[in-house]
Amino acid sequence: MTPKGKLIIIGGAINTGSFAETQFGLPENMNFFERGILKRITTESVRNTASRFEIITTASLMPEKVGEEYVKAFAQLEVFNLGILNITNREDANASAYADRIRAADVIMFTGGDQLRLSSIFGGTEIHRVLLEKYANEPIVIAGTSAGAAASSKNMIYQGSSKDALLKGEVKITGGLGFIDGVIVDTHFVQRGRIGRLLYAAASNPGILGIGLGEDTGLYISEGNRMEAIGSGMVILVDGRHMADTNLTDVEMGQPVSIKNMVVHVMCDGDVYDLAKHHLSILHPKLLSVN
Repeated sequence: MTPKGKLIIIGGAINTGSFAETQFGLPENMNFFERGILKRITTESVRNTASRFEIITTASLMPEKVGEEYVKAFAQLEVFNLGILNITNREDANASAYADRIRAADVIMFTGGDQLRLSSIFGGTEIHRVLLEKYANEPIVIAGTSAGAAASSKNMIYQGSSKDALLKGEVKITGGLGFIDGVIVDTHFVQRGRIGRLLYAAASNPGILGIGLGEDTGLYISEGNRMEAIGSGMVILVDGRHMADTNLTDVEMGQPVSIKNMVVHVMCDGDVYDLAKHHLSILHPKLLSVN
């Protein structure tokens, strides 16, 4: 069944000239993250700036401050019908009052922080059920940055150092919120050198497409499988379906892992990947002539 909702996953924001959970003062000159990706979230919603937004700050260790900064950031786009949901336990995630706010929302945004907090607090709760139902049947926009993006898929990376990622057992994977299946998402990808984490994830489950989101970069996913790169950076795709060989099952825990014939794609703004057909279409913009 093709979902009617839209998913926008973002790799996080850079710390210079751009809003981020790690930078609590709103910059004077807003960069692509606000002008581009947050605007795209707004324009894709059913009522544009009049849509009802709910910002879920559960993943963050400073939820009040992060919530305040999102209010400021969206205000720059003339979005004022916005609420903050700092749900910190499963009792609240099952509360009818909070679930009703999710039912009434046109846009849900998960902030960054710790993705394991999202899966452990929301998994299997009433809010989770409402979100999955709305995503399947209504034109809701569900967005997530950093941890919010990592938790969007059915399978989720929640731990693993970049340096030791290709050692057996270093990368830890669990269940996410399940808005999209067949992929696994990693964030802050280029800046934190996380290619090893995604290679390991793809080698351990070659049927899943690895998605590495750079900062100031995201994917706009419609119809459940059309993935358009948005933002100023790169999206790295790791496709293990044609992997020829790996020693993953043969080596001891903590030993290096070998991988043969892993396919890697790089996407930039405007490129589109069809998840159903596993086909990448690269945008070739016309060059401006110089007189």
